[in-house]
Amino acid sequence: MAEKTITANLKMKIPAGKASAGPPVGSTLGQYGVNMMDFVNPFNEQTKDMRGIVTAHITIYDDRSMDFRVVGQPTDDLILQKLGVKKGSGRPNTEKLDKKLTDAMLTEIAEEKMKDMNADNIESVKKMVAGTARSMGIEVEGN
Repeated sequence: MAEKTITANLKMKIPAGKASAGPPVGSTLGQYGVNMMDFVNPFNEQTKDMRGIVTAHITIYDDRSMDFRVVGQPTDDLILQKLGVKKGSGRPNTEKLDKKLTDAMLTEIAEEKMKDMNADNIESVKKMVAGTARSMGIEVEGN
């Protein structure tokens, strides 16, 4: 069997269990000529027990078929949610937010992200989450 050629790799942030044929899903997939319901129904089924915004990594092939995998909420969204703030600093190197991420918060976020990361130890994931927080102008307690 011949290898399928990949025509596109997409990343979309979609509310869990709420994909529809309307924008952004319909308009994005439509331009590649794929049947969006081949994505919408399996996506909604797979994410019905999740909450919030999830990221779908979609691979589209030249025969108009596709594969997708779902990863949980983006790390930056989880950090903002934990701290109860709307957005990070526009200038993270010079302007820090007045809230700090505690080690307990860091551990909770890392545990949630563990399944999406290619790391097998919680300390590695905590370092990745802490790096994301710093890039948003959020200080991490103890660092």
